[in-house]
Amino acid sequence: RASIAALGAAWEGPLHVLVNNAGVMACPETRTREGWELQLATNHLGHFALARALHPALARARGARVVSVSSSAHQVSPVVFEDLHYRARPYDPWGAYAQSKTANVLFAVEATRRWAPDGILANALMPGAIPTRLQRHVGGTRTAPELLKTAEEGAATSVLLAASPLLEGVGGRYFADCNEALPVRDAADRDMTRVAPWALDPAAAERLWEVSIGLLA
Repeated sequence: RASIAALGAAWEGPLHVLVNNAGVMACPETRTREGWELQLATNHLGHFALARALHPALARARGARVVSVSSSAHQVSPVVFEDLHYRARPYDPWGAYAQSKTANVLFAVEATRRWAPDGILANALMPGAIPTRLQRHVGGTRTAPELLKTAEEGAATSVLLAASPLLEGVGGRYFADCNEALPVRDAADRDMTRVAPWALDPAAAERLWEVSIGLLA
């Protein structure tokens, strides 16, 4: 948190693109000094704090874009406001990851609503399955080889959202494979390129924003 605050204070001039990409996945139960569950803290609260710290620079760009890297795992869980940090329920590494990835999409929804008047638009995306050290806590990727992507292929949707003129004026949406995602059809839908309704819920997005501000105060 100190490094985020320092970066925000030291930044000079406009910032045209912010890609919130760093994260952890399905790690053992770990808590920050504040007692927060590590995946929500890293994957959502850190990026949320960074974007807010850099908001003045993004506004100065007069057309900035924020890219929030989510995952198809968001389909597994909404944000559980009643127990964000697994204090009452048994810790589930995949459930915690899924919750944090839903939070990434909700951030894009609410950031667009709040910051569009400043010329700032945010979108979220699923990059796909890319073998990296992200999978170090689960023994490597479990995705079928024919569905794996290279790092360059995985970055394609982020680059689209960050730089393509096709996205002018577009915000608060979720993308996969360089296309806007269709909604999940029903509970049995296993299409990983689709988006769960809870991830685009404006009421949940606003609530998460306010809760996040309270945690970081």
